[in-house]
Amino acid sequence: MIRRTFLALTAATAFAMPAFAQDKDIVDTAVAAGSFNTLAAALTAAGLVETLKGEGPFTVFAPTDAAFAALPAGTVEDLLKPENKDKLVSILTYHVVPGKVMSTDLTEGMKAKTVNGAEVTITLDGGPKVNGAVISMPDVAASNGVIHVIDSVILPPM
Repeated sequence: MIRRTFLALTAATAFAMPAFAQDKDIVDTAVAAGSFNTLAAALTAAGLVETLKGEGPFTVFAPTDAAFAALPAGTVEDLLKPENKDKLVSILTYHVVPGKVMSTDLTEGMKAKTVNGAEVTITLDGGPKVNGAVISMPDVAASNGVIHVIDSVILPPM
């Protein structure tokens, strides 16, 4: 019974999120979802909040709090230090593609240039992925683009 209730609430939240999000920008949509606190803190530390609240459109591959927690211990705390701002900006902008790319636009082996300047690769075999990170919730609409929720933090080539 508890499991069924939890699954029903999870499904209701997942299906309600896209409809709820369209009047909010990417940052406000992520904050309202409640599972992107680390991403929000990182965007603030990197000085990218105003950019992602801008006109866009943007496509953001958004790692959840669990994705950030899966990084080696101390990684997030280290990245949030002011002296590591350039590295943090590089990582975060690697999660952003200019334009609005919906899941229906994704193709096997597709390459997309990120705001960072490096490319990400999309694969579809076994479900959609960006650089191997599973896209667990695609097409979360925002007023200035779209969010695709991913299960891990992707790192730009060094």
